[in-house]
Amino acid sequence: MQQETSYAKAIGRKYPEAVVIAVARDPQGYCNPITLGWSMIVSGEPPMLAVAINAGAHSVGAFRHSRAFVLGFPSAAQAEEALFYGTRSGRDVHKLEAYGAATQPATAVDGVLLSDAVANFECVLESETPTGDHIVFVGRVVASHAHSDPSLERLYSLGGGALGPALPGNTLAQR
Repeated sequence: MQQETSYAKAIGRKYPEAVVIAVARDPQGYCNPITLGWSMIVSGEPPMLAVAINAGAHSVGAFRHSRAFVLGFPSAAQAEEALFYGTRSGRDVHKLEAYGAATQPATAVDGVLLSDAVANFECVLESETPTGDHIVFVGRVVASHAHSDPSLERLYSLGGGALGPALPGNTLAQR
């Protein structure tokens, strides 16, 4: 049975939530990663993916400048890396360099792949839509990559700032 509650309490029940890292080249020429929780498939044919980015984030300018991005699905081993990218601004630090992330050149867009991610998708920016305090960016997938080790687990937000693999009993609501 459902009972009415606050939005904040109800939305907390969505975890675990998939985490992605989007990388776009900013106007200064740096590949700028940002960790995001809001992403989705928006078309199967042609394949398109979307992310929502806070309207005030440095990455908004990078997406608009480059007109392309790489969407990486990080492995559980990248939890510390994802936290780093999600808690620092590209205005203040060149995040890939500062963290020392393993990257390799993208093949279809001007960017980099996250070498340790489960998968990477190179996207050409198709559209952007303001949605309150965020902007939804839609990209058409022009190249796809998967890690050579199929046993890598995806990284998820478990709620309350915790990151890890989505395993039974590994959510904030169940701890």
